[in-house]
Amino acid sequence: MEDPGYPGADIVFRAVGATVHPVPVDDEGLDLEWGRHHWTNATLLYVTPAHQFPLGVTMSLRRRLALLEWARRSRTLIFEDDYDSEYRYQGRPIPALQGLEADAPVLLAGSFGKVLFPALRLGYLVLPGALVERVTALRSATVRHPPVLDQAVLAAFIEQGHLSRHVRRMREVYAERRAALYEAAERMLGERLVLSPVEAGLQTTGLLGAGLRAAPVVRAAAEQDVEVTALGREWQGRFRREGLQLGFAAVPPEEIRRGVEVLAGVLDRARSL
Repeated sequence: MEDPGYPGADIVFRAVGATVHPVPVDDEGLDLEWGRHHWTNATLLYVTPAHQFPLGVTMSLRRRLALLEWARRSRTLIFEDDYDSEYRYQGRPIPALQGLEADAPVLLAGSFGKVLFPALRLGYLVLPGALVERVTALRSATVRHPPVLDQAVLAAFIEQGHLSRHVRRMREVYAERRAALYEAAERMLGERLVLSPVEAGLQTTGLLGAGLRAAPVVRAAAEQDVEVTALGREWQGRFRREGLQLGFAAVPPEEIRRGVEVLAGVLDRARSL
């Protein structure tokens, strides 16, 4: 798994008896050379290449191709968690790992919970052909009654073009809010909180400057009705840094600017202690 990485996946893997090994993330995504050197017998590699969780970096095409080549040579499956790449704001889209080559050793998972709304608990899994029957049998044994009506309504929504229109409209809204966050952060936060340069998704991460700790910053911000989340469970190995997660999709630009101003004051007071 990436380090830092999605704690929900870590919990699931450990619950079924897997041994989880952390691999650091750099500005191109999962550090394949580091992982190849330290963990040579992986069964499954879990990655979030479109919008790395939680740091937000996008895995480069060079790194994606190298990852696929390594997976084929080592006979390792890749689980590609594509949880919100529909909302991309800059740069040219990079194809999913699953689509870069025919019958890639990749399980591509996606969700409609973020692209539409969280209460829509529908996702999908794109599989190599050799795994379809096995996964279908497993799914049948574990989930006897999937939400057929929800799936039918969503299928019609997609087929009639409503999903594409929704994504285009909301991408503009979220892009404006993302821009407001980054402009305000650059102007008011400086080196105290350096935001990851995300190109996609609905949230970003900021790493705190020297001497600042996330927990007291989160508490002080909450007292002024500004919600940020401490980076914590996402780190598994020795690469841990103090930082914050900041969501921008659900907040209007004027409230984002107010929140950043509050956060700047909190960081000033925290540094002076």
